Amino acid sequence: MKIAVMGAGAVGCYYGAMLARAGHSVTLIARPGHVQAILDRGLVLETRAFTQAVPASASTEPSGVADAEIVLFCVKSGDTVAAGRDIAPWLAAGASLLSLQNGVDNAERLQEVVQRPVIPTAVYVAAEMAGPGHVRHHGRGELVIGQGPASAAIAGTFGQAGIETEISDNVIGALWTKLIVNCCYNALSAVPQLPYGRMLAVDGVAGSMQDIVAECLLVARGCEVRVDDDILDKVLGLAAAMPDQSSSTAQDLARGKRTEIDHLNGYIARTGARLGIATPANRLLTAVVKLMEESGRA
Repeated sequence: MKIAVMGAGAVGCYYGAMLARAGHSVTLIARPGHVQAILDRGLVLETRAFTQAVPASASTEPSGVADAEIVLFCVKSGDTVAAGRDIAPWLAAGASLLSLQNGVDNAERLQEVVQRPVIPTAVYVAAEMAGPGHVRHHGRGELVIGQGPASAAIAGTFGQAGIETEISDNVIGALWTKLIVNCCYNALSAVPQLPYGRMLAVDGVAGSMQDIVAECLLVARGCEVRVDDDILDKVLGLAAAMPDQSSSTAQDLARGKRTEIDHLNGYIARTGARLGIATPANRLLTAVVKLMEESGRA
């Protein structure tokens, strides 16, 4: 199949590499440095089991999505509207568009821009860019996608490429579950620049995570969203499963990049304010990360 990845960072490059490795024709739309490296040597996929340079096409232009049967939309949440406008004129009539992004409202916002259905997708993968055109996979890799006319075919295609894909009638609940996990880990690990295992071992962190989860659950219920009852166990168990993982927020701050905090803890704080629900822990973490962003710019 012809597959395009809009926003080929760590998430986009990992799934693009897996699909290209399975024999699909993949085009990655990325920054110039990544594009040149991919064109020169292929997309390097590094896992615990192997390292392989996978042949793939790459472009800096949104027109790279033209003729793609599947488009994986992987840009930062703050870039959703602008990137959606960029690709809208180039999308094939029958293309399936999947939002593989942090946060819970990206598919809805993207759908308004491109004026076509967007499949919300919850992403569970630990990956980072190790260099231009070089993605390093640390663990997991499964997807949960919403229901739609093409969902079964997409899940089959991804499954054959080694990407475990579940079709869910509560994908919004899955996105909220991931949002709550991100609200607990992203900012807390970004402040000290510590991996999950070392961070959770610090006295008081587990209790703070319980406070964050409690606020998030109140907001989720206010939005009439169904979240798994064992969400706190999932949150506290993640550090043991990924002790060496660093959050995307920590990586962004370390590189002087803008974070997605407004779409993580900031989203909870704003939605809580709209619903009349107090969210002091999430509000404080949002402010701290923004202060660190400002300090980095200074």
